[in-house]
Amino acid sequence: MFIRREKGPVFVTMPDGTKMSRSDLPPPDTTRWVARRKAAVVNAVNAGLIQEEEACEIYGLSAEELNSWRVAMQTHGARALKATSIQKYRQL
Repeated sequence: MFIRREKGPVFVTMPDGTKMSRSDLPPPDTTRWVARRKAAVVNAVNAGLIQEEEACEIYGLSAEELNSWRVAMQTHGARALKATSIQKYRQL
């Protein structure tokens, strides 16, 4: 039996002490991006679980889209990732 080994760490410890693994990430065929899934991808990239390029490739995101999620989460928190809150937290 062959078990494929993923590149990078198996899990990372988040700033709040919780552990995040690749199994906590949304599935690669995700088409409906809710704030929780966006936050999971951003947290994984920020913590070093996956690389930015790998996240863009897996989820079919552009670098600009992922960067906008990262900036919104850094400046306003996970609430800024909600589709209904885009205008409230939009950067000028």
